[in-house]
Amino acid sequence: MNDATTRTVSASTLLACVIGDPIRHSLSPTLHNAAFDALGLDWIYLAFEVPAGRGIAAIEGMRALGIRGASITMPHKEDAATACDDVTADASALRSVNSIMLGDDGRLHGDSTDGEGFLRSLREADVDVAGRSVLVVGGGGAARAVGVALARAAAVVAVSARRSEAAAALAALAPGTTVVEWDRRDEAVSAADIVVNTTPLGMLGDTTLAIDPRSIRSGQVVADLVYRPLATPLLAAARAAGAGTVDGLGMLVHQAALAFEQWTGVAPPVGVMRAAAESAMRVESSTP
Repeated sequence: MNDATTRTVSASTLLACVIGDPIRHSLSPTLHNAAFDALGLDWIYLAFEVPAGRGIAAIEGMRALGIRGASITMPHKEDAATACDDVTADASALRSVNSIMLGDDGRLHGDSTDGEGFLRSLREADVDVAGRSVLVVGGGGAARAVGVALARAAAVVAVSARRSEAAAALAALAPGTTVVEWDRRDEAVSAADIVVNTTPLGMLGDTTLAIDPRSIRSGQVVADLVYRPLATPLLAAARAAGAGTVDGLGMLVHQAALAFEQWTGVAPPVGVMRAAAESAMRVESSTP
């Protein structure tokens, strides 16, 4: 895969970026630059570390600098919803924007692609959620995006979060969603067809699980939004129990692909994007 240092950059090259803090771990430049290279597009994608409280200023800078697209990650998603001239219905309801496009009219258009990105990752794994019971574990921004998307896709959604107010906020956004008390989540895991971990538990070096693995049963599907490592402790436990699994890299790739198409108007090479991310992660894991 070519990277940004090997391509020809000129005064006409279009710029996209990701802003967040921290950001140096981001796979987004790898994903997007691989896609630009594969399609021969004269674009380049960079990462900018923007501290909390400076998100709105950075986003406004898109207009001044002509930055055509931006991915927004923590802690700026809520500020992005405020900074945009207009946002989609999902982004407005979630008060969260993770993708911004600078239009030819100079206006900043914001969207939330996380929920649809998650659904596409499930479809890619041949998982149909319609009519199936789904337990969302966690109550943060990702949980809200996922819960709303699942409810819209006709899943029977339940949510369990450590903070009861966070679970209630998700349920308010996705009518028909049931709230499960945190100390009863393992019972709900056993009863669900699909379980989705939206908490950060299980990231590199963390062996903590959001649920008791003994509550997982054969025939279920367990999805984990954590993608470092790809084989999280939760997914390993699910496989051992005979459950199907969906890793978190699929959602990362598909939400990025949706943003890519919004910015460029070109269908993204999703397979290329995933392969680039996997290659980068292999390099990371082999680096002392």
